[in-house]
Amino acid sequence: MSPELSFSGLSVLIARVAPHSVATVHALLRDGARVTVAATLEGLPTSLRDLAERGLVTLDPDADPTAHDVVLRGDVSTAPVPTPETAAAQGGSAVGTVTLLGGGLGDPGLMTVAGIEAVRVADVIVHDRLAPLSVLRHARDDVQVVDVGKIPRGDFTPQERINEILVEHALAGRNVLRLKGGDNFVFGRGGEEAEACAAHGIPVVVVPGISSSIAAPALAGIPVTHRALVQGFTVVSGHVPPGDPRSTLDWGAVARSRTTIVILMGVATLGAVAETLVAEGLPPETPAAVVADAGLPSMRTARGTLADIDATARREGLGAPAVVVIGEVAALDVLR
Repeated sequence: MSPELSFSGLSVLIARVAPHSVATVHALLRDGARVTVAATLEGLPTSLRDLAERGLVTLDPDADPTAHDVVLRGDVSTAPVPTPETAAAQGGSAVGTVTLLGGGLGDPGLMTVAGIEAVRVADVIVHDRLAPLSVLRHARDDVQVVDVGKIPRGDFTPQERINEILVEHALAGRNVLRLKGGDNFVFGRGGEEAEACAAHGIPVVVVPGISSSIAAPALAGIPVTHRALVQGFTVVSGHVPPGDPRSTLDWGAVARSRTTIVILMGVATLGAVAETLVAEGLPPETPAAVVADAGLPSMRTARGTLADIDATARREGLGAPAVVVIGEVAALDVLR
């Protein structure tokens, strides 16, 4: 938002969903506004649908503009949206580039200077739902924004199609920005996307981001390492539970590692993971914490023990996106 304006505490109606509405809504939420979008879930961009389903924005297609403090009417552009085919038809023959940008957490202030510059110069921005989307306000007015966000157990764009989108636009001579939350190479499939581009001779630029595996605990006052308590940390994915045929983790080794255990994408499987770690020898009284919506105004932290952290997180209504921390450091809050 403009530094001269503040929408904190105001009710804001987005009267029309436009290409930059996602960036506007994220900026408004960060500023403390109560946001209503005059739309239904059907046809809504994935990232806006995610905010609505998490209760962060209200959807009301019949919203009364006079009942809100501020009404924003996004003008629908009459300019044709550029596509790889139209770019090629206009004579673009040089191969473009693909920049893999790690956006860090939801707070755009945590993005690197190089990342902001990448947003400014991009022809096409392909983004996920957990990227700090308010940074899109730095993009050019004519940028093409492609929402490929994945909602847990909901709508998603297959990774193969995302790879195709990157390749198609780059081969049409466009500079493509792949914007993700966290870091593209930490459970972000950045390696797959880089390989897909390399197979077509497309140059790839990497702009690292702050991984939620360390940033989310830090914002909650939890240092993943502490000289007096632990000498390392282990980061694993919990998107499938122990015992699932798709799981390749040795949970016994994780339990015996004597390191802080950080689990990404593990809220839905936390109960099974906790039971397995206890069965593998980790004491049930081991401190544990769940940090949800890190970097966002809606950030919350639940603390407990390995034996009860799943029930505690569920009771307090914490859900994805969230990071789980298990180990002695999870009992700390060094920011108090």
